[in-house]
Amino acid sequence: MVDRQRVVIVGSGFAGFECARKLSRIVAKAGRTDVEIVLVSPTDYMLYTPLLPDVAGGLIDPRFVAIPLLNALPKVQLRIGAVTAVDLDRRTLRVDDGHSEDRELSWDRLVLTPGSVTRLFDIPGLAEHANGLKSVAEALYLREQLLRQLELADQEDDEAVRRARRTVVVVGASYAGTELVAQLKALADTYADRRGIDPRKFRFLLLDTADQVMPEVGEQLGDKVLEVLRGRGIDIRLGTTLKELSPGRVLLTDGTEVATHTVAWVTGVEGAPLLKTLGLELQKGRLVVDADLSVPGRRDVFAGGDAAAVPDLTKPGQITPPTAQHASRQGKALARNVAASLGIGATRDYRHRDMGLVVDLGPGFAVANPLGVQLSGRFAKAVARGYHVFAVPRGVNRWAVSLAYATNLVTPRPLALLGLVSREEAGFARSEGIDS
Repeated sequence: MVDRQRVVIVGSGFAGFECARKLSRIVAKAGRTDVEIVLVSPTDYMLYTPLLPDVAGGLIDPRFVAIPLLNALPKVQLRIGAVTAVDLDRRTLRVDDGHSEDRELSWDRLVLTPGSVTRLFDIPGLAEHANGLKSVAEALYLREQLLRQLELADQEDDEAVRRARRTVVVVGASYAGTELVAQLKALADTYADRRGIDPRKFRFLLLDTADQVMPEVGEQLGDKVLEVLRGRGIDIRLGTTLKELSPGRVLLTDGTEVATHTVAWVTGVEGAPLLKTLGLELQKGRLVVDADLSVPGRRDVFAGGDAAAVPDLTKPGQITPPTAQHASRQGKALARNVAASLGIGATRDYRHRDMGLVVDLGPGFAVANPLGVQLSGRFAKAVARGYHVFAVPRGVNRWAVSLAYATNLVTPRPLALLGLVSREEAGFARSEGIDS
């Protein structure tokens, strides 16, 4: 009887998904029937997070950005549940499926890709009165919350209350937060058009402590984004963030008090809470790994994606940023190196070439810097949408996203309020597993 080698991958984000997919192909091609691949995930899908702003803006159905693991990974065993503990010495971990007692799972190789969660700060009322954008629940809730508040405002006699319901505050002017405020504004504009309301009666604020919008794309494109969004009536305040939140109002660090019922906190990420329980070295909240993505001193443990502080060999002394582009590539590198540790192929260090960013900013506008070429406007829009369609890792989902984009060219965004997600389900604790 042949002893089986079990590879357990924790997390089904970009890194975990790509690792499982490529490793299963490598193992099958090598004819290795003694290797078992198990993917442990709290969800049965891989989430294409770059399109969550489009979900929040009512442009794309959430099903289109969820890649079913059972369809996409037929040769990988799926265990639904959250990993609650890892015993590195015994080579076991415990999985909580939410319905029965924790189950123990042994491993010969462990790949840690639990991803990241929204980074919260010690701001009074933040966890209770703001929402993030890391999950389907959060994206859907922001859409429903905006529509709900706009509908309630139409029925409100008190002008001050009406203004508060028509006010949205987004904190974080990096690409995710900037995309979000642009898509929410587009949704509100569609609502205004249908109801015959002056869209200038809706107030959108975008805050960030930085002195530039979207520093990832450079000063020139960042300034262009600033110009376009302000031209749409979005109030952008740099060097400013939240000081305090309470029901129906926020206090800014510049002393301004803003009445609002809709606050999105999109200011960055940190490694998943599981990482702090492992007893392994962390750097900026992420697992320290060598260039081959193995944990130092543990040739049986690997990590990648947002959960790992991966050395950037193209920029000595730095680590790779937590982006989907890096996570996808690191997932493939993890697969190659885990396979090499099992005697299939050779180990290679992770080295990348920056392909640039694409940022879709609502109707008729986007910015992109593919391979360092700076683009803005409608051509950048085509590049951004084309990139996402190509990058979604399943043909059916690519077709659905393409169809949604095409439909939006000739019809307005749907405005139905479906009540799919409660505030509790969209809170940081339930949706992201953050113990606030």
